[in-house]
Amino acid sequence: MSRLGMLAELLPDDADGAIIISNENRRYFTDFVSSLGYLLVTRKDSYLFVDSRYSEAAQKQAENCTVIKFGKLSDDLCDIIKQNDLKNIMLESDAFTLTECAYIEDILDRAGAKAVKSGELNKRINTMRLYKTEDEIQKMHTAQMMTEKALTDTLKLIKEGVSERDIALELEFRMRKLGADGVSFDLIVLAGKKTSMPHGVPDNNRIKNGDFILFDIGADYRGYHSDMTRTYAFGNITAEQKRVYATVKQSQQNALDMVREGVKCGDVDNAARSYIYHAGYEGYFGHSTGHGVGLEIHEVPSVSPNSDFILRNGMVITVEPGIYLPDNFGVRIEDMVVLAKDNYINFASLSKELIIL
Repeated sequence: MSRLGMLAELLPDDADGAIIISNENRRYFTDFVSSLGYLLVTRKDSYLFVDSRYSEAAQKQAENCTVIKFGKLSDDLCDIIKQNDLKNIMLESDAFTLTECAYIEDILDRAGAKAVKSGELNKRINTMRLYKTEDEIQKMHTAQMMTEKALTDTLKLIKEGVSERDIALELEFRMRKLGADGVSFDLIVLAGKKTSMPHGVPDNNRIKNGDFILFDIGADYRGYHSDMTRTYAFGNITAEQKRVYATVKQSQQNALDMVREGVKCGDVDNAARSYIYHAGYEGYFGHSTGHGVGLEIHEVPSVSPNSDFILRNGMVITVEPGIYLPDNFGVRIEDMVVLAKDNYINFASLSKELIIL
């Protein structure tokens, strides 16, 4: 059964249709990429409304739906709703702005239908997207391999005086040369004191002896993302830097050892967090231990403290603890894994030993 067919079956009894507008979910259900479109799902049929910029491509590429080139969306959407006698239509609540919601509600009102504005549609779509197919996993694996190859080659170019920004640009160039469609997010390349900022922005800060260099990077391949963090040393580093690195490395392994079907996300987080705290760094690890990845770089579940979310086979998560000492330095190590029978498969293959460049 197609994904659209599965979604149609998941519609609750009090709804006979759904409208999806986010780029990621339109792509998930139709395998068609566009910056604008309206996907109407009913119990029997699905319709993808696009304008003249995308109509020809959509006719050739969109799967399991009828493509409608709209001149005036309000008229064409209204007509289809009336033809299908739809009365209660769920909206993709996470994607609609207030303006867009009002616009669609006006169309529905003209068609004699009402909008269902709960978060239930998003919950049901997110549940579908949680479980990755072999095709999705393969795309993410390809993205990871591109990421690792680009990083391995870029490390050879690092020398004292090179800027964070130049390294980030080199990484993106190499990923795209390898076939990536883009980067998963604005690449994070930080050196020296800036490594204490978990999501710092690369600038003209230049590499110098004694720095940690933190790479939080990923590639986008056919819509699917990779996500990996490695921290390297440049030149002579201190005993404290080595201790922090070893602490983060072990904390990550502790968390990875917890990753298996049936385990709570909160327990995975605690395995990393408690080790860091007991090592004397309580208060220096502020973010969650991980998150889901797929068509978006941050998806459910959140591997965070007190999360009762239960991990299941087929889910992809990151495991990325860190220690950040303000105005001094920071270390983060991150792998992306997919849960498999009795264990997990790690997408990453690069060493996590402390490497001095």
